[in-house]
Amino acid sequence: MAKIEIATAPRTEGSSYPSPFDAPCRGRIRHALGDAAGLTQFGVNLQRLSPGAWSSQRHWHTEEDEFVWVLHGEVVLATDEGETILRAGDCAGFKAGTPNGHHLQNRSSTDAVLLEIGSRRPHSDACDYPDIDLLWSGATGDTHKNGTPY
Repeated sequence: MAKIEIATAPRTEGSSYPSPFDAPCRGRIRHALGDAAGLTQFGVNLQRLSPGAWSSQRHWHTEEDEFVWVLHGEVVLATDEGETILRAGDCAGFKAGTPNGHHLQNRSSTDAVLLEIGSRRPHSDACDYPDIDLLWSGATGDTHKNGTPY
């Protein structure tokens, strides 16, 4: 495999959450480094959070492990247990099937840069967003918690 050129890796800004849940994530930029390398077993993203931006809505996965490493800046990790500050060099992991909603918020005045790594199980995974009326399933897509689609 050749060197991955971050500038040319697939890039997304914001999120695909339905409105209004997308608003806190508008300051999020992801470079899909795993996709650029052709990886299929796990994903790797370089994520930049502008001041005030969230990494996602608070969530947990049924089938996907997640790992995040803070490369630059400072973020607040919010989980069911409360909040923890993560600074450059800190990391956190989230085991699949553990119903502990989590996300990162950049409450600082400068950008934060993170490396995200997660298993890829898009067809069997489901994701619960405990703070909002949203469930996601690889089989059915986004739905309200009552099962009706967005």
